[in-house]
Amino acid sequence: QVQLTESGGGLVQAGGSLRLSCAATGRTFSAYAMGWFRQAPGSEREFVAAVDWSGGNTYYPDSVRGRFTVSRDNAKNTVYLQMNSLKPEDTAIYYCAGGNVGLGYRTYEYDYWGQGTQVTVSS
Repeated sequence: QVQLTESGGGLVQAGGSLRLSCAATGRTFSAYAMGWFRQAPGSEREFVAAVDWSGGNTYYPDSVRGRFTVSRDNAKNTVYLQMNSLKPEDTAIYYCAGGNVGLGYRTYEYDYWGQGTQVTVSS
């Protein structure tokens, strides 16, 4: 069992940066791939980034590639999402997720979810 808690969200101006963290409990954290998703009001949950169990492989959709970077520290049971050059359309609740999935980009591939952290980008 893994419990996930996101932090680091907030209000930032367009062009700014934020780093989200996702702290995990449970001894098996390093066995799981981790993903980040986001959901804006009235929209479906959208894939943002994934990192494999080792941290050596990552995957991003075109919408964030080159601006967002996912990483993990298995010694600290934490995964990060560095977000640069933020745009108003990045405004959403951001969720981290864990699963035995490789580099999954679909919500059903993940078994564990955090409660989310709000990111608001003003224009």
